[in-house]
Amino acid sequence: MLDARGLDPLAVCDVWLDAGIRLIQLRAKAMSSGPVLTLADALVARTRAAGATLIINDRADIAAQCGADGVHVGQDDLSPVDVRVVVGARAIVGLSTHTDAQVAGAVTQPVSYVAIGPVFGTRTKDTGYDAVGLAQVTRAAAMAQAAGKSLVAIGGITLDNAASVLEAGADSLAVISDLVGTENRRGLAERARAWMTTTA
Repeated sequence: MLDARGLDPLAVCDVWLDAGIRLIQLRAKAMSSGPVLTLADALVARTRAAGATLIINDRADIAAQCGADGVHVGQDDLSPVDVRVVVGARAIVGLSTHTDAQVAGAVTQPVSYVAIGPVFGTRTKDTGYDAVGLAQVTRAAAMAQAAGKSLVAIGGITLDNAASVLEAGADSLAVISDLVGTENRRGLAERARAWMTTTA
């Protein structure tokens, strides 16, 4: 998504870290392994220096090689059990879910958090699932809390609807489009600071 907007991932990371964002995920599905590892190495250096956390999407191998803090996987990726074999017991492991049944299964897995979504309609990624809505967030939050897991909400989340998602029970929010709606570095910084001010 950043490439399509002409944005340098490292520059964007720097802007976000300067604004106070302390959890960043690298999602690079279209990038081959070598360039992903190079980018991940550079991101680890930046996030570690800032006291921030870096999660790698899908690629447990890349996370292990670059020393990232964790991995996020989907329903069709490596299972959390297999991810743990690669990254170890101390790493953060997250799993995407879209239905009550998937949430119920996820909380029995060796995950640090469960993600639910898409909460609202989104064009950023094609999950194959319709928007799940706030009621699903509330149900997922109850299941996650009962299992001692955190719940992350994702999908179509903006500054305008973020409060409603948190009120529905999400512990944290994953945001893509609403943070990178501009190709201007100053605009990126202002948006990131607005998010930190609104959701802090």
